[in-house]
Amino acid sequence: MEGAARIAAKAAALFCAVAVALLAPPATAAELAILRNGFSIRHEHRLVMGTTTRLFLAADDSSFTDVPTEEITGYEKDLLLPAPADTHASIPAPSESVKSGSAKSVTALPLNQVVNSASAAYHLDPDLVNSVIHAESGFNAHAVSPKGARGLMQLMPGTANQLGVADSFDPQANVGGGSRYLRELLERYDFDLVKALAAYNAGPERVEQYQGVPPFRETRAYVARIVHEYNRKKIAQEIAQEKEAKQKKEVSARGPGKAPSHAHGASKPAANAVTAESPR
Repeated sequence: MEGAARIAAKAAALFCAVAVALLAPPATAAELAILRNGFSIRHEHRLVMGTTTRLFLAADDSSFTDVPTEEITGYEKDLLLPAPADTHASIPAPSESVKSGSAKSVTALPLNQVVNSASAAYHLDPDLVNSVIHAESGFNAHAVSPKGARGLMQLMPGTANQLGVADSFDPQANVGGGSRYLRELLERYDFDLVKALAAYNAGPERVEQYQGVPPFRETRAYVARIVHEYNRKKIAQEIAQEKEAKQKKEVSARGPGKAPSHAHGASKPAANAVTAESPR
């Protein structure tokens, strides 16, 4: 039963991707999505799904990020060489500040390098860290919440001070401190991701008070959004890996000089694609 459910879930995710692909043809060249906050996200192609635009960060569709369509002000051709990793959101250097929401690309430090470095230092999955950043700040290095949380991973001043983060608007310091804090929470709750995320949002005291996720609408939506996005990335990667392994197996089984076999049918796409709701 568990295996069947897992296959069904993967199939549903694949069908949704096919359905969306039929609705919007992808861009064929690498581009920069210019965001309203002045940042840019490099992507290989994109799919517009109503109020959400999915930016595929790798050619094989194994990595992507969803951005509210209204937050994208335009697109530009990427004239630079691609970064080596699969996440290409860009952020201004610490000495720079974003003074307007103009659709103008800035000299930037690749966020993928910052995330990969911090993830390696604290033994975290970069996809998880990126999902947290997406939910916390939308990749805005200068974001400030109504409660005073700052930067990419929205560190409160007291938390930042405890983590030794002197400047929460410094991407490297912020992501390093946020990743360290997330790792500490995972260890505190025996690697229960749901509790760790709830504590990251509402504080460990609240998680312990309610013996789990606090009954706060924002916190529950926050946890659900990150878990949903993270799992979706993992399923997409597994499907891509299984497809590649199957193709290699077929090539090996055919041997030299044999023509490849052709499929006689195609799966029907699902009618709708469901996206996660922003908690804020």
